[in-house]
Amino acid sequence: MRIITGRARGLQLTTPKNFDVRPTADRVKESVFNIIGSRIIGARVLDLFAGTGNLGLESWSRGAEEITFIDESRESLRLVQSNITKCRAEKDCNVIKGNAVNIIERLHKQGKRFDFAFCDPPYNKGWVGKVITALTTYPALKQGGYLVVERAVHETIAALPPVFELVRSEKYGETIVDFIYYNEENIL
Repeated sequence: MRIITGRARGLQLTTPKNFDVRPTADRVKESVFNIIGSRIIGARVLDLFAGTGNLGLESWSRGAEEITFIDESRESLRLVQSNITKCRAEKDCNVIKGNAVNIIERLHKQGKRFDFAFCDPPYNKGWVGKVITALTTYPALKQGGYLVVERAVHETIAALPPVFELVRSEKYGETIVDFIYYNEENIL
């Protein structure tokens, strides 16, 4: 697992020694960031279920301004911190231990808003729906922001609330990546 391009290009990230964390494959990550393109430059990014910090650090390497990593696992947070240090990205990164859904509420109450939220939770546990509900109730995405969801092919997303619009889905083997646009103007 490596940083694909940008200021930390080619840097090998520290990976888990067990299978409790499932990092996004490099080919999937490269496709995701090709779709996002230059919109990542200057962005504020929320990396939910951060795991190793792979998606957030790729964002940082490509020019994102600020990255907030969230995970419940101490081991995952140790990996994230190690990888932030490897990238020398400490001044642009925040690491928070806790439940992603609860942290979304806290960030909203602090007035934090993000351009991108990456949601790559453990598969088949209902986390995607819980995150969408939390982001609807506690808007932590900026107007025009994106929720980027990675999920198993057999895992479905329920009907989206009016503030969200699925704009693109891509299939990579047994993985689907959804790009969901946040539009506050659709609130009735």
